[in-house]
Amino acid sequence: MQASPSAASPCSRTVVRTYVLGTNGHKSTVQRLSLKQWPLYISPCWLQSSARFFSQDAFIVSTESTNANEQKAADGLLNDQTQSSRPVAVELAEPPSGSTVTTVTDGSAGEETDERSVYQRYFDELRKCTSPCDVLDLVSRYPISQKYISNSLAAMWMLTKRLAEDQRRYERQLMFEHPQFGQLCQCTMEEAKYMWRDDLAYSLHSVVKLGVPQNTRLVQTMLRICQERLNEFDDRSLSVVASTLQGMDKCKNVEALHAGLQLLVEQRVSKISNMFMLQTMMKCIGADSPFSLKAKVENKILSQIHQLSLPNAQHMFSALAEMNYRSLPILNACSKKIIENIEGIPFWQLLTVLRSCNDLQYRNTALFSAVANYVASAFYMWDTKQVVLFLSAFENLNVRPAGLMDAFAEKVISHPDSLILKDILAVLRAYSLLNHLPGGQDQQFLQALDGALMNYLPRLPNVDLLRAIYSFCILGYLPQPALDQLLQDEVLHELMAEGGQNFEQIEMMLRAVNICLALEGRSVPKPEVALSVEKEPSPVSHFPEMQEVLFALLGDAGLFRPNVKLSYGYNLDFEILMDADRRKVVPSSEADQPGDDSRIQRVAVLCAPASAFCFGSRHPRGRLAMKMRHLRLLGCRVVLVHYPEFQKLKKEEAVQFLKEEIFPSE
Repeated sequence: MQASPSAASPCSRTVVRTYVLGTNGHKSTVQRLSLKQWPLYISPCWLQSSARFFSQDAFIVSTESTNANEQKAADGLLNDQTQSSRPVAVELAEPPSGSTVTTVTDGSAGEETDERSVYQRYFDELRKCTSPCDVLDLVSRYPISQKYISNSLAAMWMLTKRLAEDQRRYERQLMFEHPQFGQLCQCTMEEAKYMWRDDLAYSLHSVVKLGVPQNTRLVQTMLRICQERLNEFDDRSLSVVASTLQGMDKCKNVEALHAGLQLLVEQRVSKISNMFMLQTMMKCIGADSPFSLKAKVENKILSQIHQLSLPNAQHMFSALAEMNYRSLPILNACSKKIIENIEGIPFWQLLTVLRSCNDLQYRNTALFSAVANYVASAFYMWDTKQVVLFLSAFENLNVRPAGLMDAFAEKVISHPDSLILKDILAVLRAYSLLNHLPGGQDQQFLQALDGALMNYLPRLPNVDLLRAIYSFCILGYLPQPALDQLLQDEVLHELMAEGGQNFEQIEMMLRAVNICLALEGRSVPKPEVALSVEKEPSPVSHFPEMQEVLFALLGDAGLFRPNVKLSYGYNLDFEILMDADRRKVVPSSEADQPGDDSRIQRVAVLCAPASAFCFGSRHPRGRLAMKMRHLRLLGCRVVLVHYPEFQKLKKEEAVQFLKEEIFPSE
């Protein structure tokens, strides 16, 4: 059999390597080439596999589910010019372990040296490429082999990855229009089943990252071949495949490969020694993986926890978040590692850690304090966008980093023009919900934000306008220009016409703005807003421990009332009436009699859940703080109780606590 028919093909090679697995006999060149003519060529490595994980139904790409435009794009990208029954030679970078390599050449060792020089020249020129099209131009000058394919695709992806988004989009368009790109994709599809495992994994990764449509035959063929050869993949190849599957949409081949990967990881997890590869696989197996697999991964990590490096600790948070598995021993160990090396962690990693903590519902006071103190101490290192992202992450965690917020407030006061609209809305949300204002500079800070917002009022969407004003109201500030725009009839009608899931939130914010105008408007005229300040009655809350302690303290159930409704839609968990000197409790029946109400003071006891306070403190969050401020304006003296902590007290301690809060000290 002659090799010349394949020489004209762009995928031809002059060197053929074969494996001799523990035998003394060598297969002939004719036997080797004939073997590769069969549609399903089984690599010698497959003979060592014990199981295969793939779905036969997933081998065929469904064309019925793709629309005409997608199919046209796929057909245009990959011109089906497969040359059937041609012999394909295989060039592998390295043989499997334990195998012997026999090299068949056309002549002398000089030709092998020449070929090595061609390879070296190719890779030297590849390093000089500055764009994907440069790589394609280089590919057109060399016969394509497996190593050429893998390295060319990887180089194209790396060059594209470094570009800005707009430039990346432009380079991708040029790449897809390049005449050599379709030929490279065709050769990749033809050679995929003969590639060395690393080349196959990296080629699939590069093709997907380059933006080749997932419904093309190239991507689907490579996914199918990865299913067939999954057992021969080592840890590195599996981690590359796992990383690739993370960003892919669900389809039959993706789901089949994902299922096979889960089974294979469960079998091999005890033998995986590289922590980074294990974390990559953790991200791929996902939240839907069985609990048994998650437990095995956890035990494997705990067995190597003493070897945990700083990068491993950083990535562990996102890996566990992808699995939706909160392992406190692992998270605590990683938190300790991060705290010890906080100054060496870049911005995006710190932000990812905070976001992963929120996804996992993991709270660690020491970790949050370390991150907040580091960001505040190195405030000069961060630009406005980075600090705003940190503030938003802390707000989602319900953590109030007072030092950082004070430092940022000073920057806002001195440079309010540095904030874009998105930053203004995020800052207002964070400061209002965390109920924080810089000491002694609260009015300057709020006025700076108000002035920055005024620049965007003409083009500000109505919902964002309402959110901004609502945040100002929580902080006790009424932005007059923004209010004038909000209270226009057409704006209110548009807001009330908003349907869907936002309606209840819009209604709640409008009602809050109305109450603030009624109670805190001062010189601001109180216009007629579309909503009444009254709202539907809140469900009755029961606090049996508090009721028992109040009875023990006051000695009479008639001296306090539960679930008292006030004007403006506010409810009191418990109401106690006292004389003006705050020394005597007045029965409710006596207070109902006509007389001088100025001699009676209403004590409002509020039993708040832990979610109403900032994490790790008794500092009330924004909505609760606004309610307390309004109750004081209505003539109430507020006693705020952190109810989960109150429930932990002994009865004698609880009675003493309420006595100190309700009655004045001697």
